[in-house]
Amino acid sequence: MEITRRGLLSAMSAMSALSAAGLMAVVPAGPASAAAGAEGRARLLANTVDVFAGTAESNARPETAAKLAAMERTARADLKAMDDAREGELFAGLVLGTDEANLNTAYRKLYEIALATRTPGLPADLYGSTTVQHRVLDGLAWLHERYYGDQSKGYYGNWFHWEIGISQHISKTLVLLADAVADHRPDLLPTYVASMDAYLRNGTDGDVDLDSRFHTGANLADITTNRILQGALLGEPGEARIRKALTDQLTVFATIDPYHLDHGVTDGHYADGSFIQHASVAYTGSYGKGLLTRVVQTLKILDGTGFAHGEELVPTVHGWVRNGFAPLIFEGWMMEIVKGRAVARPDSGYTDVAVVVEAVVDLSSLASGAAATALKAYVKHVRATSRAPLDPARFVSPVSVVRYADILADDAVPPADLNPAARSVAFNAMDKTVHRRPGYAFALARSSDRISKYEYMNGENLMPWFQGDGAYYLYLSGQDQSRAYGVDYYTTVSPYGLAGVTAPVEQRRTVPELYGKAYYDNPGHPLHFTSSSESQNKYVYFPRGANGFSGGAVLGEYGAAGMVQSSDVAYHDRALLPDDFVVYRAATATKSWFLFDDEIVVLAADVGDAAGRAVTTTVDARTAAPDDRISLTGVLRDGRPWTGPGTADLHWLRYANTTEGTAVGYVFLDTPKVRVTLDEVTRSRRVVRTANSDAPVTRSVLGVTVDGEAGARPARLAYALVPNAGEAKLRAHRHGPLKVLANTRRLQAVTHTGLGLTAANAFTEGRHEAGELRVHGPASVLVQRAGRRGGGTVRVAVSDPTMDRDTVTVLLRGRPLRRTTGDPQVRVDRAPGGTRIEVDTHHAYGRSFTVTLKE
Repeated sequence: MEITRRGLLSAMSAMSALSAAGLMAVVPAGPASAAAGAEGRARLLANTVDVFAGTAESNARPETAAKLAAMERTARADLKAMDDAREGELFAGLVLGTDEANLNTAYRKLYEIALATRTPGLPADLYGSTTVQHRVLDGLAWLHERYYGDQSKGYYGNWFHWEIGISQHISKTLVLLADAVADHRPDLLPTYVASMDAYLRNGTDGDVDLDSRFHTGANLADITTNRILQGALLGEPGEARIRKALTDQLTVFATIDPYHLDHGVTDGHYADGSFIQHASVAYTGSYGKGLLTRVVQTLKILDGTGFAHGEELVPTVHGWVRNGFAPLIFEGWMMEIVKGRAVARPDSGYTDVAVVVEAVVDLSSLASGAAATALKAYVKHVRATSRAPLDPARFVSPVSVVRYADILADDAVPPADLNPAARSVAFNAMDKTVHRRPGYAFALARSSDRISKYEYMNGENLMPWFQGDGAYYLYLSGQDQSRAYGVDYYTTVSPYGLAGVTAPVEQRRTVPELYGKAYYDNPGHPLHFTSSSESQNKYVYFPRGANGFSGGAVLGEYGAAGMVQSSDVAYHDRALLPDDFVVYRAATATKSWFLFDDEIVVLAADVGDAAGRAVTTTVDARTAAPDDRISLTGVLRDGRPWTGPGTADLHWLRYANTTEGTAVGYVFLDTPKVRVTLDEVTRSRRVVRTANSDAPVTRSVLGVTVDGEAGARPARLAYALVPNAGEAKLRAHRHGPLKVLANTRRLQAVTHTGLGLTAANAFTEGRHEAGELRVHGPASVLVQRAGRRGGGTVRVAVSDPTMDRDTVTVLLRGRPLRRTTGDPQVRVDRAPGGTRIEVDTHHAYGRSFTVTLKE
């Protein structure tokens, strides 16, 4: 049995690592006997029913009443739609034959009805009703005969529906109605399994293909879970299918090693907590939560079956939650930087986190000891800090609803975050940065020739062009984040004016506006553009940048990040593309973000446009409810007070939302005149997603912008964001702790005297000097001196944002220092004029290396 095809299973930390032998042991070679196999299959099917329908015990609890009521309403609405169907319809108004999403909906509705017939606690005309079950099975037969069984007519539109979505609904429906299938329609099971196999067209011989770009990450977990259920239904001959599917699914637990890819797959979890799907999209908040949900459900389904020892996988999933999800969740809200095209959907970041919470609730029931306690404490922390109530009625499983209620009622477990109160995280594998402090969180979206600038697909996220060009989001504690961000942020804020973005002044068109459909269609071109082709992915759906420098270092709770802005790969490859394919050129900028306690310092150099266009750089863009009380105050560089809006030579600006009780300060360290606007904007959410409601949304929108005129020489900017700042704190920055040491396209550096911290990003080859630092070649460096009261301790962190250097060398000028502790990859020697630090960054993939020195 071959189950090591994608390398050893490793986790985010030593506690969650599995050896190769441990991985192989997760799936036993087979049951001890035929009787044991039969018992395991029966247990698997029963577990699946319990997961989705609940148990008599769980459903008798009052906490599940709302969930059961929702399940009943859904099933009755679906049955009425069946009753009202006209000739040629299964459900009233649902047109089939040309729209694969409608076919998927039909199968979903059949599943929802079947689920009601297996849900204890629902009325007798639903629960246990063979009449209703037979209607569902007859509906399955009707759909197969007319719209699904003919392979020559199927597989139009989105591949996902045919290989995953429809199969998911069918497989679960057949599990729920297994007894009724045997009595009423015994032909359905082999017929449907054969058809589902045939629709795995991106697989091999009706099975998973680990070399397929479609069978990776969350998609692979979905496909293999479907096949596990199918195998249990097929009886003893299906056991081989179960084991093969489990073996394939185990590959998603392996930490991606970018230097030793298995099957060329870059989708999955990385050592730094990053999660990637679609080869290059940062996707923790969408596909990542889908993968989390699916693997936890699978662990529950397998519990006690003998087909896998799922408890050995629990620490790995715990590592995902601790290092991958928790940093990206702020007061119950999923950050925008990891949601791909889902940022344009009306479901909020609170809804996203509810999905994660259900998975964590169930994971805590599979964990033990301190791990279980930590997970339960995190569930209570999310509940305690979220500004939106979490509705457990939206959980998938009634059993999860009960577990959630029990966790909240357990006074022995106090709420506790999985994050330290102060934390800086460099998700360099997916070009994202998160910086957290009590009172705020800062999230930064970078991009490179490794990671996509954005994701557009299927009419979702229609104006995404600058979302990976240094766009950032400043989440303030205590605020309802759906008023500040979410779909309404992208609806009412100009796509050219997202916070942190430098963009050319031009008018771009969406993909549907350019090509009349949701994708670019040109199958006859050598690049073969079809809806899901590799060329479509590369140039339309999620294009990467052309820059190699994107990353940063972390020193304890402090961080630095840098990026060289570039046009996307379509502009770079424009000579290869069809004549009617529209490409856009980006503005130029070299940027750094230095992350302290009370300030986020932003430096930008080479800000302009090689084509001579005017450009805008947005310091911040914030939204609020139209009736919120907003105030703008500031001080000019000459010391006079200022009240906006308007354009002025500002020293500092303070934006306060007194209704929400929040404020942000902006200190302009070295910046041209700033244009401050405060407008009421009304737009339809449909401007960002074709499937959204056309109802108007109104927001008060702040814009803090620096304008660059057409033909102007490249400019530089230096400013600090000061979350929750009062005027006194902003006034103190006139002679405050921040000093810009360098701000050019070669080197950017600042020092924070209050923290004894110097931070620098060197972008080019050669020697770079900043304060006490001498850096050789591209690097990101942080140095903190504790001073003599701290025993003369110096801490240093170094990373390679290019991810292709073997060695990075730094010189600390001054008195020679000796090494006390640090990573083994760091070598320290005396050198003329100071201390030489040499870091082995070979195959480190942007990781930070640290060392502590003393005089």
